[in-house]
Amino acid sequence: MMLSLFRYRDKAERDLAKYIHNVFGFYPRNISLYQLAFTHKSMCHNKINGFTINNERLEYLGDAILSSIVAEYLFKKYPTKQEGFLTEMRSRIVSRSSLNKLSMKLGFDKMVMFAKPNDKHAVFRSIGGNAFEAFTGALFLDKGYDFTKKIIIDHIMRIHLDIDDIEKNDINFKSRLLEWAQKGKHQLVFKMNGTKGEGFDKLYEVQVVIDEKEYGKALDFSIKGAEQLAAEKTWHIFEEEEQNN
Repeated sequence: MMLSLFRYRDKAERDLAKYIHNVFGFYPRNISLYQLAFTHKSMCHNKINGFTINNERLEYLGDAILSSIVAEYLFKKYPTKQEGFLTEMRSRIVSRSSLNKLSMKLGFDKMVMFAKPNDKHAVFRSIGGNAFEAFTGALFLDKGYDFTKKIIIDHIMRIHLDIDDIEKNDINFKSRLLEWAQKGKHQLVFKMNGTKGEGFDKLYEVQVVIDEKEYGKALDFSIKGAEQLAAEKTWHIFEEEEQNN
């Protein structure tokens, strides 16, 4: 182990390499790729030769690689399922909510470098999933597609994700609520109440309004995320009302 760490130039590189080895079972060749993967855009004051240094480009690449790996895995796991089912399952696995939770399990909160706002934990919910995609992009550039696929499947999907549980549970409350409203001919609106905070600490507030009556209200770092949380709260309100009747 110590011999493997001699290649890294300083303590920061060695600590990151140790973390990656402990969690994923390998040592990076190009440690700078992984340092970049863990650098959030709020650190954009860091520049080299005029270029902003953050993980957004790696995030773009990692998103495509991760989707490809998950798609192939599901295609082989469910040989008789149709395209619609496979697409929905992939969407659930690579959703921002799923990747944010996964990043917390992996300890990314201790590794991501970002400009700290007032509420560190609230902001991290929105950047953990991005960092995981960026890490996937870094892994692909450093080790290639086959190695990346092995890490994602063996160290992520088979250890940290319960695919059968994901299959059984429909977590898209917004879609469920929209379908319910359409069948019952209810007027459903996701009303934007406004925003709170600024910059990377900005939150969107959305409230569900059904037949002009207000229901669940939620805050999130994206409008879609706030809509999904508000829909979930509303659905749980309906379930409680049904149980009480």
